[in-house]
Amino acid sequence: MKVKPTTQPIIGIAVIEDDPIRLVGLRSILDLVPSFHLFATSISDIAMVQRVDVIILRSSRIKFLETLSRLRLFRPDSRVLVTGTGADDETILKAIAAGAKGYVDEAAPTSEFAEAIYTVHRGSIWIPRRIMSMVIERTAGMLGRDRQAGSFRLTAREKQVLEMLVEGRSNKEIGNPLGIEERTVKAHVAKLMHKVGVKNR
Repeated sequence: MKVKPTTQPIIGIAVIEDDPIRLVGLRSILDLVPSFHLFATSISDIAMVQRVDVIILRSSRIKFLETLSRLRLFRPDSRVLVTGTGADDETILKAIAAGAKGYVDEAAPTSEFAEAIYTVHRGSIWIPRRIMSMVIERTAGMLGRDRQAGSFRLTAREKQVLEMLVEGRSNKEIGNPLGIEERTVKAHVAKLMHKVGVKNR
């Protein structure tokens, strides 16, 4: 059954895939979404492709993290969505650390796959909730390095803001669900940046 048409603009999706069977399977899923334009390409050709909004890369490819780094080198602004089957948490975390914008399981239903692509296309992060929690915990843990015990702890509100920052949300998109103004969000972000020791988001 076709996914209900939307007013979404056409999203060009480049698939780095050399297995024709997997490509056919992926196409059978994504062709159900009218606003998706799917095409296959290779690492060597990706730099020359004009219209690429989202790149799909399979995590089970040999040296896929190296491939991901090369993609980021060829197209620094690329929004890469990694797919796979049963990838462990560390693999997903490494993919995000290497520049991927998200991970979605190949067995996910069409609606979830489509939402993952839309989310990555918007510049936000799409990863399983458990991975998001790990990112938050590790980030909070990093704050303790070279600091006195207790001085780096995050407040409950700061953790909420940090979680949404990791998702790539704007100040407005953070403030609305929390019921706080953008200037308050900016204040929380400034405190987080100071605690983490970074100069920008």
